[in-house]
Amino acid sequence: MDSPQLLARLRTLHLAMRDHLHAHLKTAALEEMSAVAAMQGGDTIYALDTKGEEILLPYCEEWGRETPFLLVAEGLPDGRQLCGCQRVEDAEFILICDPIDGTRPLMYDKRSAWLLTGIAPNLGDATNLSHIEIAMQTELPTSKALYGETLWAVKGGGAHAFSQNLLTGETREFTPRPSQATTVEGGYAMLAKFFVGSKGWLAELEEQLMLEVLGPPGDGQPQTFDDQYISNGGQIYELMTGRDRFNGDLRPLAHARLHGGGSSRLCSHPYDMCTELIARECGVIITDETGGPLHASLDVYSPISWLGYANTTIQQQIEPTLLRLLGTQS
Repeated sequence: MDSPQLLARLRTLHLAMRDHLHAHLKTAALEEMSAVAAMQGGDTIYALDTKGEEILLPYCEEWGRETPFLLVAEGLPDGRQLCGCQRVEDAEFILICDPIDGTRPLMYDKRSAWLLTGIAPNLGDATNLSHIEIAMQTELPTSKALYGETLWAVKGGGAHAFSQNLLTGETREFTPRPSQATTVEGGYAMLAKFFVGSKGWLAELEEQLMLEVLGPPGDGQPQTFDDQYISNGGQIYELMTGRDRFNGDLRPLAHARLHGGGSSRLCSHPYDMCTELIARECGVIITDETGGPLHASLDVYSPISWLGYANTTIQQQIEPTLLRLLGTQS
């Protein structure tokens, strides 16, 4: 794959979608953005989600005339669309995308969402997250934000990033750097427990994990801090930039144990994790619930559990106890 050309294409798409959504946020009412548009792929499609598609779909159609590919994204019929060809086998690559990861905080103008994209060679039905060779994620800021960030990686080439002034267009490059702390104590470390139906189980698991790893907290001395960022892209960003030391999303595992499966319940899907390559390229360790790499197919349906550690020392502190509590050692 032509990495420079594909990166240039992604950057144009990302910035166009970011600017389109940012302009919309400045004028739209909260009630308008948070209206439910549809139910697809086990998730809710809100009115704000459709604003991203206004840029994504025409851009991909135009891009496909240059290079045929398969687009995989939430909101599409059956979660996929051929661009520039009629058969999947004629697609040169697969582009998996979450146009707005973190719709819920952004539609209420509370916190940034993220545009996530990953590109993998077309290996047919065998193509999975581990095959992604190029990834990019761009911050979709709130209406009052002045800056937005974009991060990207090509497999084996490290992680890169820039911050851009949304008024002047001025950019500043930086290298994302995960926390080098040797313990989660005194830092942000948590499991995702966003929605009713599995909160209690996940909170009890997190409580037991931290008690076993750190021991009982002293008076007035919190062991770890909790930050429920309802965006997998946002969670990974926090790990990449040193804000979080441990983070994970085990909702599919919780649903299976509490409800006997519940694949339709809200959880992470491959498009939510399509930029984990960037995290790995800057030193973050990302695993599945067994401690192995993520191998989910590039679709919009497969549920994904994942765990992220800022560095190997944090992984060694947390992982053995967590996997024992889960009973999922590979």
